[in-house]
Amino acid sequence: MTKILLVEDEHHIVRALSPALEAEGYEITPVGNGSAAMEALAGEGFDLILLDLGLPDMDGKVVIERIREWSEVPIIVLSARHLEEEKIAAFDLGADDYVDKPFAMGELMARLRAAQRGRDRRFSSVSVFKAGGLTMDLSSRRVWVEDEPIHLTPKEYDLARTLARYAGRVVTHRQIAAAVWGGGGAVDSQSIRVLVAQLRQKIERNPARPRIVLTEQGLGYRMTEPLD
Repeated sequence: MTKILLVEDEHHIVRALSPALEAEGYEITPVGNGSAAMEALAGEGFDLILLDLGLPDMDGKVVIERIREWSEVPIIVLSARHLEEEKIAAFDLGADDYVDKPFAMGELMARLRAAQRGRDRRFSSVSVFKAGGLTMDLSSRRVWVEDEPIHLTPKEYDLARTLARYAGRVVTHRQIAAAVWGGGGAVDSQSIRVLVAQLRQKIERNPARPRIVLTEQGLGYRMTEPLD
């Protein structure tokens, strides 16, 4: 049974979410603040975390940062903060997804399933990624499109590999810069856009209407989920 830590201080949301999630087969542990969340995580393992940002004792982004110091457990933010800057900060710190309040229960369930698939994929031993006609052998660094081998430059490959590792999840400009250029200096968003455009020219059937590397406006990019 998938175990979810629900970090939420609004009691009406907890009362609505807990039975709905349990009916889908999840085991729910609700806590009302960041300190209680850290204590719960120290005491037992969880498969997913649903996290509100507006907690009474600390900002939810601090909770994300602390969790990411030692754990890769998927974190889905539930928040009424709709500002782009808040979303970027949450993703930069390591959130897997961001769901605006109010939300539809069906959408949340779909996001939970996607986060679980992403976790399983990152921790599996599978070295071949396939999506939308793209095939990547991550062990040999070889790439095919529609079974035809293609050549990617080192930076293009590092970009594709990073997006593939987190397929289905937003990868921010800051995360791409760190993965592709390293942490030694600042990389402007235009350089990232140019690199994405170069990659799309090689892997997309129609680069003007991409289906593999998708733009998340103002946030970053997301690679479509792989084929099963």
